Amino acid sequence: MKRIFVSSSVFVVLFATICLLRYGFTDYPVAEAAEVDSGGRNPVAPMNWLDPPRSLPEFHFVDDAGQERSLADFRGKVVLLNIWATWCPPCRTEMPSLDRLQSKLGGTGFQVLPVSTDQEGIAVVRKFYDKIGIRSLELFVDQAGETENALKIKGLPTTLLIDRSGNAIGLKMGPVEWDSKEVFALITEQLNVSIEQEE
Repeated sequence: MKRIFVSSSVFVVLFATICLLRYGFTDYPVAEAAEVDSGGRNPVAPMNWLDPPRSLPEFHFVDDAGQERSLADFRGKVVLLNIWATWCPPCRTEMPSLDRLQSKLGGTGFQVLPVSTDQEGIAVVRKFYDKIGIRSLELFVDQAGETENALKIKGLPTTLLIDRSGNAIGLKMGPVEWDSKEVFALITEQLNVSIEQEE
């Protein structure tokens, strides 16, 4: 009986380990933020905190000029990495709000980093930007799917909040109104925390 129990325990541990190795980044547990404002609402509801922050694997994508880029190019900024595609209806819906967020907060301390996984490449993304009037977002494309493979993305859109050191601190799977008051407060707070840490 004891031998059966030990064997079962070993199997459970091995199975859990295999699942973590197979499914990777997005399957690690995320902790909902515990803070609640006086109205009983979660002020950071759009984002699940990663506790502790997670280092990210290396992956590459290209910018509008076709130059290879990586997250290392944005080190020193708080980054909202949005993995999306033009064929994804929820992605298309949230893109204008990401553009407005970049317009409001983008600069030396913060950047929205939308990485399209469209296999057709830059041309189809540029056409979509022009069609819906994207003005503030830069254009980035991962035609080979390296980003999705590295992060084990299971669905689009998937968005990560990344601190100035390049560690993921927040995760959201699914669309969000990214220029809402809640998101604005979340990003502003993270920017202030980063500034205080630098001082």
